[in-house]
Amino acid sequence: MRLALLVAGTTLPLIIFAAGIVFHNYVQDRKDATQRVLDTVRSIRLVLDAEMQRMTGGLQVLSLTNSLRSGDFNSFRRIAAGFLEQYGKNGVVLVADRDGRQLFSSVTSDSTALPLRNNRDIVDKVFATKRPHYSNLFVGVVKKNLIVTVEVPVMRDGEVLYDISFSPPIEIFQAIIEQQRPSDDWTISIFDREGVNFARIPNPQETVGKRASPTLYAAMFGAREATLQTVSLEGVPLITSLARSSLTGWTVAAGIAESSLVGPLWRNLAITSVIGGVLLLIDLAFAVRMATTIARGEMLHDLLIEELNHRVKNTLAILQSIATQTFRSASRAEREKFEGRLGALAEAHNLLSTEKWQGSELQDVIRRVLQPYLLNNPERVRMFGPRVPLSPRLAVVLSMIVHEIATNAAKYGALSNESGAVVLDWEIVEESTGRQLRLIWTEAGGPPVVEPVQRGFGSRLIERSARDQLGGEATVDFLPRGVVYTVTCALGAE
Repeated sequence: MRLALLVAGTTLPLIIFAAGIVFHNYVQDRKDATQRVLDTVRSIRLVLDAEMQRMTGGLQVLSLTNSLRSGDFNSFRRIAAGFLEQYGKNGVVLVADRDGRQLFSSVTSDSTALPLRNNRDIVDKVFATKRPHYSNLFVGVVKKNLIVTVEVPVMRDGEVLYDISFSPPIEIFQAIIEQQRPSDDWTISIFDREGVNFARIPNPQETVGKRASPTLYAAMFGAREATLQTVSLEGVPLITSLARSSLTGWTVAAGIAESSLVGPLWRNLAITSVIGGVLLLIDLAFAVRMATTIARGEMLHDLLIEELNHRVKNTLAILQSIATQTFRSASRAEREKFEGRLGALAEAHNLLSTEKWQGSELQDVIRRVLQPYLLNNPERVRMFGPRVPLSPRLAVVLSMIVHEIATNAAKYGALSNESGAVVLDWEIVEESTGRQLRLIWTEAGGPPVVEPVQRGFGSRLIERSARDQLGGEATVDFLPRGVVYTVTCALGAE
Protein backbone atom coordinates (compact mmCIF):
# COMPACT_ATOMS: atom_id res chain seq x y z
CA MET A 1 0.00 0.00 0.00
CA ARG A 2 2.84 2.36 0.87
CA LEU A 3 4.46 1.58 -2.49
CA ALA A 4 1.21 2.41 -4.36
CA LEU A 5 0.95 5.75 -2.58
CA LEU A 6 4.59 6.47 -3.42
CA VAL A 7 3.96 5.90 -7.15
CA ALA A 8 0.81 8.03 -7.07
CA GLY A 9 2.73 10.79 -5.29
CA THR A 10 5.35 10.71 -8.08
CA THR A 11 2.97 10.61 -11.07
CA LEU A 12 0.38 13.18 -9.97
CA PRO A 13 2.83 16.13 -9.78
CA LEU A 14 4.05 15.24 -13.25
CA ILE A 15 0.47 15.28 -14.57
CA ILE A 16 -0.12 18.67 -12.94
CA PHE A 17 3.16 19.92 -14.44
CA ALA A 18 2.06 18.75 -17.92
CA ALA A 19 -1.30 20.54 -17.49
CA GLY A 20 0.58 23.70 -16.57
CA ILE A 21 2.62 23.37 -19.77
CA VAL A 22 -0.59 23.02 -21.80
CA PHE A 23 -2.01 26.19 -20.24
CA HIS A 24 1.24 28.07 -20.85
CA ASN A 25 1.06 26.93 -24.47
CA TYR A 26 -2.50 28.32 -24.67
CA VAL A 27 -1.34 31.71 -23.36
CA GLN A 28 1.46 31.76 -25.94
CA ASP A 29 -0.89 30.67 -28.73
CA ARG A 30 -3.26 33.48 -27.79
CA LYS A 31 -0.43 35.99 -27.93
CA ASP A 32 0.72 34.63 -31.30
CA ALA A 33 -2.86 34.68 -32.63
CA THR A 34 -3.25 38.32 -31.60
CA GLN A 35 -0.09 39.22 -33.52
CA ARG A 36 -1.24 37.12 -36.49
CA VAL A 37 -4.57 38.98 -36.62
CA LEU A 38 -2.76 42.33 -36.61
CA ASP A 39 -0.35 41.14 -39.34
CA THR A 40 -3.30 39.94 -41.45
CA VAL A 41 -5.23 43.19 -41.18
CA ARG A 42 -2.12 45.18 -42.09
CA SER A 43 -1.58 42.97 -45.13
CA ILE A 44 -5.18 43.41 -46.32
CA ARG A 45 -4.92 47.19 -45.86
CA LEU A 46 -1.76 47.25 -47.98
CA VAL A 47 -3.41 45.20 -50.74
CA LEU A 48 -6.52 47.42 -50.61
CA ASP A 49 -4.45 50.62 -50.79
CA ALA A 50 -2.44 49.25 -53.71
CA GLU A 51 -5.63 48.42 -55.61
CA MET A 52 -7.10 51.87 -54.94
CA GLN A 53 -3.84 53.54 -56.04
CA ARG A 54 -4.01 51.54 -59.26
CA MET A 55 -7.59 52.67 -59.88
CA THR A 56 -6.69 56.28 -59.07
CA GLY A 57 -3.69 56.17 -61.38
CA GLY A 58 -5.86 54.85 -64.20
CA LEU A 59 -8.41 57.63 -63.69
CA GLN A 60 -5.64 60.23 -63.59
CA VAL A 61 -4.40 58.96 -66.93
CA LEU A 62 -7.95 59.26 -68.33
CA SER A 63 -8.20 62.81 -66.94
CA LEU A 64 -5.21 63.85 -69.06
CA THR A 65 -6.72 62.79 -72.41
CA ASN A 66 -7.36 65.55 -74.93
CA SER A 67 -10.76 64.15 -75.84
CA LEU A 68 -12.00 64.53 -72.25
CA ARG A 69 -10.50 67.98 -71.74
CA SER A 70 -12.02 69.20 -75.00
CA GLY A 71 -15.45 67.70 -74.26
CA ASP A 72 -15.26 65.16 -77.12
CA PHE A 73 -17.12 62.48 -75.17
CA ASN A 74 -17.69 60.25 -78.20
CA SER A 75 -13.93 59.80 -78.62
CA PHE A 76 -13.49 59.54 -74.86
CA ARG A 77 -15.98 56.63 -74.69
CA ARG A 78 -13.54 54.34 -76.51
CA ILE A 79 -10.69 55.24 -74.14
CA ALA A 80 -12.91 54.73 -71.06
CA ALA A 81 -13.95 51.32 -72.40
CA GLY A 82 -10.29 50.26 -72.42
CA PHE A 83 -9.99 51.28 -68.77
CA LEU A 84 -13.18 49.41 -67.79
CA GLU A 85 -12.03 46.15 -69.42
CA GLN A 86 -9.73 45.62 -66.45
CA TYR A 87 -12.64 45.47 -64.00
CA GLY A 88 -15.39 43.48 -65.70
CA LYS A 89 -18.86 44.51 -66.77
CA ASN A 90 -20.18 46.15 -63.58
CA GLY A 91 -17.77 49.10 -63.34
CA VAL A 92 -19.08 52.55 -64.31
CA VAL A 93 -17.23 55.72 -65.33
CA LEU A 94 -19.04 59.07 -64.98
CA VAL A 95 -18.04 62.65 -65.79
CA ALA A 96 -19.83 65.53 -64.03
CA ASP A 97 -19.51 69.30 -63.95
CA ARG A 98 -19.35 71.55 -60.89
CA ASP A 99 -23.15 71.46 -60.48
CA GLY A 100 -23.29 67.66 -60.45
CA ARG A 101 -24.71 67.36 -63.97
CA GLN A 102 -23.62 64.12 -65.62
CA LEU A 103 -22.01 64.92 -68.96
CA PHE A 104 -20.83 61.37 -69.68
CA SER A 105 -21.72 57.85 -68.51
CA SER A 106 -20.18 54.58 -69.65
CA VAL A 107 -23.63 53.00 -69.14
CA THR A 108 -25.42 55.03 -71.86
CA SER A 109 -24.58 57.36 -74.71
CA ASP A 110 -27.74 59.44 -74.13
CA SER A 111 -26.37 62.16 -71.86
CA THR A 112 -29.64 64.12 -71.92
CA ALA A 113 -31.40 61.46 -69.85
CA LEU A 114 -28.72 61.30 -67.15
CA PRO A 115 -29.81 62.45 -63.66
CA LEU A 116 -27.79 64.68 -61.33
CA ARG A 117 -25.08 63.06 -59.20
CA ASN A 118 -26.59 62.13 -55.85
CA ASN A 119 -23.36 62.31 -53.82
CA ARG A 120 -22.78 65.98 -54.40
CA ASP A 121 -20.63 66.44 -51.30
CA ILE A 122 -17.72 64.49 -52.76
CA VAL A 123 -18.07 66.29 -56.12
CA ASP A 124 -17.80 69.61 -54.27
CA LYS A 125 -14.69 68.35 -52.46
CA VAL A 126 -12.99 67.43 -55.74
CA PHE A 127 -13.61 70.91 -57.17
CA ALA A 128 -12.59 72.61 -53.93
CA THR A 129 -9.40 70.65 -53.17
CA LYS A 130 -8.30 69.67 -56.71
CA ARG A 131 -7.37 66.24 -55.33
CA PRO A 132 -8.72 62.67 -55.64
CA HIS A 133 -11.31 61.53 -53.08
CA TYR A 134 -12.91 58.24 -52.07
CA SER A 135 -16.58 57.98 -51.16
CA ASN A 136 -18.54 56.20 -48.47
CA LEU A 137 -21.01 53.47 -49.43
CA PHE A 138 -24.15 54.85 -51.11
CA VAL A 139 -26.84 53.86 -53.62
CA GLY A 140 -25.85 54.73 -57.20
CA VAL A 141 -28.28 56.96 -59.07
CA VAL A 142 -28.01 54.98 -62.32
CA LYS A 143 -28.08 51.28 -61.42
CA LYS A 144 -29.56 51.68 -57.91
CA ASN A 145 -26.86 49.42 -56.44
CA LEU A 146 -24.69 49.95 -53.37
CA ILE A 147 -21.39 51.41 -54.57
CA VAL A 148 -18.26 53.27 -53.56
CA THR A 149 -16.50 55.66 -55.93
CA VAL A 150 -13.06 57.02 -56.76
CA GLU A 151 -13.26 60.69 -57.76
CA VAL A 152 -10.46 62.47 -59.67
CA PRO A 153 -10.34 66.10 -60.92
CA VAL A 154 -9.92 66.86 -64.64
CA MET A 155 -7.64 69.91 -64.76
CA ARG A 156 -7.23 72.55 -67.45
CA ASP A 157 -5.14 75.68 -67.03
CA GLY A 158 -4.80 75.02 -63.32
CA GLU A 159 -8.55 74.84 -62.69
CA VAL A 160 -10.90 71.87 -62.23
CA LEU A 161 -12.91 71.38 -65.39
CA TYR A 162 -14.77 68.16 -64.55
CA ASP A 163 -15.00 65.44 -61.92
CA ILE A 164 -14.35 61.96 -63.35
CA SER A 165 -15.74 59.19 -61.18
CA PHE A 166 -15.27 55.41 -61.22
CA SER A 167 -17.46 52.99 -59.26
CA PRO A 168 -15.65 49.62 -59.25
CA PRO A 169 -17.60 46.38 -58.88
CA ILE A 170 -18.07 45.64 -55.17
CA GLU A 171 -16.96 42.08 -55.99
CA ILE A 172 -13.38 43.36 -56.27
CA PHE A 173 -13.26 44.18 -52.56
CA GLN A 174 -15.02 40.94 -51.66
CA ALA A 175 -12.39 39.01 -53.62
CA ILE A 176 -9.56 40.79 -51.78
CA ILE A 177 -10.70 39.67 -48.34
CA GLU A 178 -11.64 36.18 -49.51
CA GLN A 179 -8.14 35.66 -50.89
CA GLN A 180 -6.54 36.95 -47.68
CA ARG A 181 -8.75 34.96 -45.27
CA PRO A 182 -6.52 32.43 -43.43
CA SER A 183 -9.31 30.00 -42.46
CA ASP A 184 -13.07 29.64 -41.98
CA ASP A 185 -13.05 30.79 -38.33
CA TRP A 186 -12.00 34.33 -39.35
CA THR A 187 -14.32 37.32 -39.83
CA ILE A 188 -13.00 40.07 -42.14
CA SER A 189 -14.66 43.36 -43.15
CA ILE A 190 -13.92 46.57 -45.05
CA PHE A 191 -15.76 49.64 -43.72
CA ASP A 192 -16.23 53.11 -45.16
CA ARG A 193 -15.47 56.24 -43.14
CA GLU A 194 -18.86 55.97 -41.38
CA GLY A 195 -18.27 52.40 -40.22
CA VAL A 196 -20.56 50.73 -42.79
CA ASN A 197 -19.63 47.35 -44.31
CA PHE A 198 -19.09 47.22 -48.07
CA ALA A 199 -17.20 43.89 -48.13
CA ARG A 200 -17.39 41.12 -45.54
CA ILE A 201 -16.97 37.44 -44.83
CA PRO A 202 -18.90 35.53 -43.65
CA ASN A 203 -22.50 36.32 -44.69
CA PRO A 204 -21.85 39.22 -47.10
CA GLN A 205 -25.44 39.19 -48.39
CA GLU A 206 -26.86 39.86 -44.92
CA THR A 207 -24.18 42.27 -43.64
CA VAL A 208 -23.02 44.49 -46.52
CA GLY A 209 -24.59 47.91 -46.01
CA LYS A 210 -24.85 47.43 -42.22
CA ARG A 211 -22.88 49.29 -39.57
CA ALA A 212 -20.15 47.50 -37.61
CA SER A 213 -21.09 45.71 -34.41
CA PRO A 214 -21.29 48.07 -31.41
CA THR A 215 -18.13 46.70 -29.76
CA LEU A 216 -16.10 47.32 -32.94
CA TYR A 217 -17.78 50.57 -33.99
CA ALA A 218 -16.83 52.24 -30.72
CA ALA A 219 -13.11 51.67 -31.41
CA MET A 220 -13.05 52.51 -35.13
CA PHE A 221 -12.61 56.27 -34.82
CA GLY A 222 -9.73 56.35 -32.37
CA ALA A 223 -6.22 55.12 -33.19
CA ARG A 224 -5.34 54.11 -36.76
CA GLU A 225 -4.55 50.59 -35.50
CA ALA A 226 -6.05 48.74 -32.55
CA THR A 227 -6.50 45.21 -31.22
CA LEU A 228 -9.41 44.36 -28.93
CA GLN A 229 -12.04 41.79 -28.03
CA THR A 230 -15.31 42.22 -29.92
CA VAL A 231 -18.54 40.39 -30.68
CA SER A 232 -19.44 39.97 -34.36
CA LEU A 233 -22.83 40.73 -35.94
CA GLU A 234 -23.51 36.97 -35.65
CA GLY A 235 -22.81 37.09 -31.88
CA VAL A 236 -19.42 35.32 -32.08
CA PRO A 237 -16.71 36.51 -29.63
CA LEU A 238 -13.60 37.54 -31.58
CA ILE A 239 -10.05 38.72 -31.09
CA THR A 240 -10.10 41.63 -33.56
CA SER A 241 -7.56 44.02 -35.07
CA LEU A 242 -8.39 47.04 -37.22
CA ALA A 243 -6.31 49.34 -39.42
CA ARG A 244 -7.51 52.55 -41.05
CA SER A 245 -6.12 53.58 -44.44
CA SER A 246 -4.56 57.03 -44.63
CA LEU A 247 -5.25 56.99 -48.39
CA THR A 248 -9.00 56.32 -48.46
CA GLY A 249 -10.07 56.71 -44.82
CA TRP A 250 -11.60 53.22 -45.02
CA THR A 251 -11.02 50.68 -42.23
CA VAL A 252 -10.07 47.02 -42.51
CA ALA A 253 -10.99 44.78 -39.56
CA ALA A 254 -10.20 41.09 -39.06
CA GLY A 255 -11.02 38.82 -36.16
CA ILE A 256 -10.40 35.21 -35.18
CA ALA A 257 -12.98 33.32 -33.14
CA GLU A 258 -12.13 32.95 -29.45
CA SER A 259 -13.44 29.38 -29.61
CA SER A 260 -10.65 28.41 -32.02
CA LEU A 261 -8.18 29.08 -29.19
CA VAL A 262 -10.19 27.90 -26.18
CA GLY A 263 -11.23 24.67 -27.90
CA PRO A 264 -7.66 23.34 -28.30
CA LEU A 265 -6.94 24.27 -24.66
CA TRP A 266 -9.71 22.03 -23.32
CA ARG A 267 -8.86 19.32 -25.83
CA ASN A 268 -5.19 19.30 -24.82
CA LEU A 269 -6.08 19.34 -21.12
CA ALA A 270 -8.43 16.40 -21.70
CA ILE A 271 -5.74 14.47 -23.60
CA THR A 272 -3.19 15.24 -20.88
CA SER A 273 -5.63 14.12 -18.20
CA VAL A 274 -6.46 10.88 -20.02
CA ILE A 275 -2.81 10.06 -20.66
CA GLY A 276 -1.90 10.95 -17.09
CA GLY A 277 -4.80 8.88 -15.74
CA VAL A 278 -3.79 5.88 -17.82
CA LEU A 279 -0.18 6.21 -16.71
CA LEU A 280 -1.32 6.58 -13.12
CA LEU A 281 -3.51 3.47 -13.32
CA ILE A 282 -0.74 1.51 -14.98
CA ASP A 283 1.74 2.59 -12.33
CA LEU A 284 -0.72 1.88 -9.50
CA ALA A 285 -1.60 -1.53 -10.91
CA PHE A 286 2.03 -2.35 -11.38
CA ALA A 287 2.85 -1.10 -7.88
CA VAL A 288 0.16 -3.33 -6.39
CA ARG A 289 1.47 -6.28 -8.36
CA MET A 290 5.01 -5.48 -7.26
CA ALA A 291 3.96 -5.22 -3.63
CA THR A 292 2.13 -8.55 -3.81
CA THR A 293 5.14 -10.23 -5.38
CA ILE A 294 7.49 -8.76 -2.77
CA ALA A 295 5.25 -10.17 -0.07
CA ARG A 296 5.72 -13.67 -1.52
CA GLY A 297 9.42 -13.73 -1.06
CA GLU A 298 12.53 -11.78 -0.34
CA MET A 299 14.35 -13.46 -3.22
CA LEU A 300 12.60 -11.26 -5.87
CA HIS A 301 12.93 -8.06 -3.87
CA ASP A 302 15.91 -6.53 -5.75
CA LEU A 303 14.49 -7.40 -9.19
CA LEU A 304 11.11 -5.87 -8.42
CA ILE A 305 12.67 -2.63 -7.16
CA GLU A 306 14.74 -2.35 -10.36
CA GLU A 307 11.66 -2.91 -12.52
CA LEU A 308 9.73 -0.26 -10.64
CA ASN A 309 12.57 2.24 -11.11
CA HIS A 310 12.66 1.43 -14.83
CA ARG A 311 8.94 2.14 -15.23
CA VAL A 312 9.15 5.40 -13.34
CA LYS A 313 12.11 6.50 -15.50
CA ASN A 314 10.10 5.70 -18.64
CA THR A 315 7.19 7.79 -17.35
CA LEU A 316 9.53 10.71 -16.63
CA ALA A 317 11.06 10.46 -20.13
CA ILE A 318 7.62 10.57 -21.76
CA LEU A 319 6.58 13.66 -19.82
CA GLN A 320 9.95 15.33 -20.52
CA SER A 321 9.40 14.79 -24.26
CA ILE A 322 5.93 16.33 -24.02
CA ALA A 323 7.39 19.41 -22.32
CA THR A 324 10.15 19.80 -24.93
CA GLN A 325 7.67 19.68 -27.80
CA THR A 326 5.28 22.09 -26.11
CA PHE A 327 7.84 24.83 -25.40
CA ARG A 328 9.33 24.78 -28.91
CA SER A 329 8.30 27.95 -30.86
CA ALA A 330 9.54 30.23 -33.61
CA SER A 331 12.11 32.91 -32.71
CA ARG A 332 11.17 36.58 -32.47
CA ALA A 333 13.60 37.41 -35.31
CA GLU A 334 11.75 35.07 -37.67
CA ARG A 335 8.38 36.61 -36.75
CA GLU A 336 9.68 40.14 -37.28
CA LYS A 337 11.26 39.12 -40.58
CA PHE A 338 7.86 37.94 -41.84
CA GLU A 339 5.95 41.07 -40.59
CA GLY A 340 4.48 43.38 -43.27
CA ARG A 341 5.78 41.49 -46.38
CA LEU A 342 2.18 40.83 -48.07
CA GLY A 343 1.01 43.77 -49.57
CA ALA A 344 2.97 44.89 -51.64
CA LEU A 345 0.93 45.97 -54.79
CA ALA A 346 -1.66 44.99 -56.46
CA GLU A 347 -0.52 43.83 -59.68
CA ALA A 348 2.58 41.78 -58.98
CA HIS A 349 0.45 39.77 -56.76
CA ASN A 350 -2.17 39.05 -59.30
CA LEU A 351 0.48 38.10 -61.87
CA LEU A 352 2.24 35.65 -59.57
CA SER A 353 -1.10 34.09 -58.63
CA THR A 354 -1.83 33.54 -62.33
CA GLU A 355 1.58 31.87 -62.75
CA LYS A 356 0.89 29.66 -59.71
CA TRP A 357 3.79 31.27 -57.84
CA GLN A 358 6.43 29.81 -60.15
CA GLY A 359 7.81 33.29 -60.77
CA SER A 360 7.29 35.52 -63.83
CA GLU A 361 9.04 37.41 -66.62
CA LEU A 362 10.38 40.91 -65.89
CA GLN A 363 8.59 42.41 -68.92
CA ASP A 364 5.24 40.95 -67.78
CA VAL A 365 5.71 42.43 -64.30
CA ILE A 366 6.56 45.88 -65.72
CA ARG A 367 3.66 45.86 -68.22
CA ARG A 368 1.23 44.95 -65.45
CA VAL A 369 2.40 47.87 -63.29
CA LEU A 370 2.40 50.35 -66.19
CA GLN A 371 -0.95 49.25 -67.65
CA PRO A 372 -2.81 52.48 -66.62
CA TYR A 373 -0.20 54.61 -68.42
CA LEU A 374 -0.36 52.57 -71.65
CA LEU A 375 -4.12 52.85 -72.20
CA ASN A 376 -4.23 56.23 -73.94
CA ASN A 377 -0.89 56.21 -75.80
CA PRO A 378 1.20 53.02 -75.60
CA GLU A 379 4.05 54.73 -77.46
CA ARG A 380 4.79 57.03 -74.51
CA VAL A 381 6.51 54.19 -72.66
CA ARG A 382 9.02 52.13 -74.64
CA MET A 383 10.70 49.06 -73.16
CA PHE A 384 13.83 47.27 -74.30
CA GLY A 385 15.66 44.34 -72.78
CA PRO A 386 16.12 40.56 -72.77
CA ARG A 387 13.83 37.99 -71.19
CA VAL A 388 14.57 37.86 -67.46
CA PRO A 389 12.82 35.22 -65.32
CA LEU A 390 12.18 36.48 -61.79
CA SER A 391 11.59 34.64 -58.56
CA PRO A 392 8.33 35.51 -56.76
CA ARG A 393 10.17 37.69 -54.23
CA LEU A 394 12.08 39.65 -56.87
CA ALA A 395 8.89 40.13 -58.89
CA VAL A 396 7.05 41.64 -55.90
CA VAL A 397 9.86 44.02 -54.89
CA LEU A 398 10.59 45.20 -58.47
CA SER A 399 6.86 45.77 -58.98
CA MET A 400 6.81 48.03 -55.91
CA ILE A 401 9.85 50.01 -57.16
CA VAL A 402 8.53 50.49 -60.74
CA HIS A 403 5.12 51.50 -59.34
CA GLU A 404 6.73 54.24 -57.20
CA ILE A 405 8.84 55.52 -60.12
CA ALA A 406 5.82 55.59 -62.48
CA THR A 407 3.72 57.37 -59.86
CA ASN A 408 6.38 60.08 -59.52
CA ALA A 409 6.50 60.43 -63.30
CA ALA A 410 2.70 60.79 -63.51
CA LYS A 411 2.68 63.45 -60.77
CA TYR A 412 5.77 65.48 -61.62
CA GLY A 413 7.63 64.06 -64.58
CA ALA A 414 7.30 62.94 -68.18
CA LEU A 415 3.90 61.27 -67.73
CA SER A 416 2.29 64.37 -66.18
CA ASN A 417 1.78 66.14 -69.55
CA GLU A 418 0.82 65.22 -73.11
CA SER A 419 4.30 65.29 -74.70
CA GLY A 420 6.56 63.47 -72.27
CA ALA A 421 7.92 59.98 -72.90
CA VAL A 422 9.76 57.29 -70.98
CA VAL A 423 12.36 54.77 -72.14
CA LEU A 424 12.77 51.76 -69.87
CA ASP A 425 15.61 49.38 -70.72
CA TRP A 426 17.40 46.67 -68.82
CA GLU A 427 20.35 44.33 -69.19
CA ILE A 428 22.05 41.50 -67.35
CA VAL A 429 25.58 42.30 -66.14
CA GLU A 430 28.15 39.75 -65.03
CA GLU A 431 29.90 40.98 -61.87
CA SER A 432 32.46 39.32 -59.64
CA THR A 433 29.71 38.75 -57.09
CA GLY A 434 27.38 37.12 -59.66
CA ARG A 435 24.76 38.08 -62.24
CA GLN A 436 23.03 41.44 -61.72
CA LEU A 437 20.03 43.06 -63.36
CA ARG A 438 20.48 46.74 -64.27
CA LEU A 439 17.25 48.64 -65.02
CA ILE A 440 17.32 52.25 -66.32
CA TRP A 441 14.24 54.52 -66.43
CA THR A 442 14.86 57.63 -68.60
CA GLU A 443 12.35 60.50 -68.92
CA ALA A 444 12.20 63.18 -71.61
CA GLY A 445 9.77 65.90 -72.70
CA GLY A 446 8.31 66.47 -69.24
CA PRO A 447 8.10 69.68 -67.21
CA PRO A 448 11.37 71.40 -66.22
CA VAL A 449 13.30 69.20 -63.79
CA VAL A 450 13.68 70.58 -60.28
CA GLU A 451 15.54 68.50 -57.71
CA PRO A 452 13.41 68.18 -54.55
CA VAL A 453 14.72 69.65 -51.32
CA GLN A 454 13.51 66.67 -49.27
CA ARG A 455 13.09 63.02 -50.16
CA GLY A 456 9.59 61.64 -49.84
CA PHE A 457 8.42 58.25 -48.64
CA GLY A 458 8.42 56.87 -52.19
CA SER A 459 12.10 57.76 -52.76
CA ARG A 460 13.08 56.13 -49.47
CA LEU A 461 11.03 53.05 -50.34
CA ILE A 462 12.82 52.70 -53.71
CA GLU A 463 16.25 53.10 -52.15
CA ARG A 464 15.69 50.78 -49.19
CA SER A 465 13.92 48.09 -51.22
CA ALA A 466 16.79 47.96 -53.74
CA ARG A 467 19.42 47.86 -51.03
CA ASP A 468 17.84 45.65 -48.36
CA GLN A 469 15.65 43.29 -50.40
CA LEU A 470 17.36 43.12 -53.80
CA GLY A 471 20.99 43.22 -52.71
CA GLY A 472 21.62 46.15 -55.07
CA GLU A 473 21.11 49.90 -55.16
CA ALA A 474 18.86 52.60 -56.63
CA THR A 475 20.05 56.03 -57.78
CA VAL A 476 18.23 59.01 -59.29
CA ASP A 477 19.75 61.77 -61.43
CA PHE A 478 17.81 65.01 -61.94
CA LEU A 479 19.14 65.94 -65.40
CA PRO A 480 17.91 69.00 -67.37
CA ARG A 481 16.36 66.82 -70.06
CA GLY A 482 14.58 64.56 -67.56
CA VAL A 483 14.89 62.32 -64.52
CA VAL A 484 16.93 59.10 -64.80
CA TYR A 485 16.48 56.22 -62.32
CA THR A 486 19.02 53.38 -62.21
CA VAL A 487 18.15 50.24 -60.24
CA THR A 488 20.41 47.20 -59.84
CA CYS A 489 19.67 43.93 -58.12
CA ALA A 490 21.36 40.56 -57.67
CA LEU A 491 19.54 37.91 -59.68
CA GLY A 492 20.88 35.20 -57.39
CA ALA A 493 19.23 36.76 -54.29
CA GLU A 494 16.39 34.60 -53.00
